[in-house]
Amino acid sequence: MAGVGPIYQNQGAGAQFGAKGGGCLTTHAAAEVHLDLADGRVRLLRAGEGEPLLFLHAAGGGGWLDYHQLLAGSFDVIAPDHPGFGGSDDFADVEAIDDLVFHYLDVMDALRLDRPHVVGASFGGWIAAELAVAAPHRIGSLVLLSPAGLRLPDHPVADIFLMPPDQLVATLFQHPPPAPAQPLTPDIDAILAAYRDQTAVARFCWSPYLCDPKLERRLHRITAPTLVVAPSQDRLIPVAHARRYAERIPAARLTEIDDCGHAMYLERPAEFADVTLAFLSEHSLGEHSIGQHGLNGVGR
Repeated sequence: MAGVGPIYQNQGAGAQFGAKGGGCLTTHAAAEVHLDLADGRVRLLRAGEGEPLLFLHAAGGGGWLDYHQLLAGSFDVIAPDHPGFGGSDDFADVEAIDDLVFHYLDVMDALRLDRPHVVGASFGGWIAAELAVAAPHRIGSLVLLSPAGLRLPDHPVADIFLMPPDQLVATLFQHPPPAPAQPLTPDIDAILAAYRDQTAVARFCWSPYLCDPKLERRLHRITAPTLVVAPSQDRLIPVAHARRYAERIPAARLTEIDDCGHAMYLERPAEFADVTLAFLSEHSLGEHSIGQHGLNGVGR
């Protein structure tokens, strides 16, 4: 979701392809940092200066793309890999969405983030919403990009576990990019990395499928200024989900971007960055968002 599995995986420096409206989506330079927690190590990518912005990636995996680089022009963007994804450890005790909430509270504590901006995409948007429900005092502002997490029987989420790769790409993109050339020799490391990411998706999203049935009735607990952004042609998570989030979160704002599928910041990075930056610029965090010593007490 937003990331698209092994064919279009956002891993490493080689992830690049063209997309309508976004130019060439290339992986940009960002500092790779490993954050040691009590029960494992988290890999995160970090770049930019300014107020801290914690980015929670979609089910397709982490990475650093045009969207992140555009945000890093104005903010200190911190993009960790979820447990079991990318370069982060498995964190075997992190088994469900509530465990991910406490995991990210631990990450925020280790980074000395008090009330950062939090941006979550798809699966990461679900995590961000649960985090803002459980610990509203820890969120400075909230941006949800076509978030998963709600159970709307009249607007079901398409089943990503049943789709072959070609169908998944067609579902995620309004304008699918050309598939990258495949190497003559299979990249075993890339295949294993994609399999590991997909295993982590199943761990958190299999049952109940991509939702927390209790979340909707708890969204009123969110106190942070909130923007919900949805691509109008989302064939994976119907736009009704974003609209319901905006209805249930107090004073939330809803923006819909036309001519775009669920891939969002892959397909239209500039447009999604523009609406994100415009909203965040209205909601400065003040002086209490991050500790004096930066990452793990070490100056940057």
